[in-house]
Amino acid sequence: MFDLSGRLAVVTGARRGIGLAIADALAAAGADIVAVSAQLEHEGSEVARRVTRHGRHCEVRAVDFARRDAVAGLAAELTRRHRPVDILINNAGTIARAPAAEHSDEDWDRVLAVDLTAQFVLAREVGRAMLARSTGKIVFTASLLSFQGGITVPGYAAAKSGVAGLTRALANEWAPHGVNVNAIVPGYIATDNNQALRDDARRNTAILDRIPAGRWGTPADLAGVAVFLSSAASDYVHGALIPVDGGWLSR
Repeated sequence: MFDLSGRLAVVTGARRGIGLAIADALAAAGADIVAVSAQLEHEGSEVARRVTRHGRHCEVRAVDFARRDAVAGLAAELTRRHRPVDILINNAGTIARAPAAEHSDEDWDRVLAVDLTAQFVLAREVGRAMLARSTGKIVFTASLLSFQGGITVPGYAAAKSGVAGLTRALANEWAPHGVNVNAIVPGYIATDNNQALRDDARRNTAILDRIPAGRWGTPADLAGVAVFLSSAASDYVHGALIPVDGGWLSR
């Protein structure tokens, strides 16, 4: 049920962190990968090294998800391919930290563009091709802030709340046509995006005190759920937001 042999998966935000771990896991399960990230190296990337280590094929694309034309260009390329996209992991994201009263329009626009608008555009275009074939898996990366408000990240909280709603909306429309749309909800996963939180002793302690598992997660903790949502094992799973959070939301 979890075998992805012969499948083609597009993983955005694949240069590091969560996206890198998911690309690695999907390749280990048999998928070939199109890895996409804003600053992804054309040669010698870590994601390509990991994917090829599993004997799978890896293509890399450098795409700035803050640019609508760049996202549209990627979508057009993916839908023109002779080999169709079977799995879309919509993971690319960014964050801007500032108190709401000081959160600039520029930061708001950039975060919403990368974390929500680009996700919709890519899902719409790739999803349209999946609908035509009556098969496909789309997996978004949501957030704990899809459920909570967070502190000093209003743009990110708004975008990730939008991702939760978008996941359900697309699932409602596309489930009858054989396309699964779901989301992974990472908890506090140790990545570059939250290095500032881990470096803040007070915040770090407060976070750890609330996580029943007693530790920050790692990107590899998301691998199993990503493979599940990309495989036949999840064929009757639609519109789900699955937390991988060490128990944070149940606290």
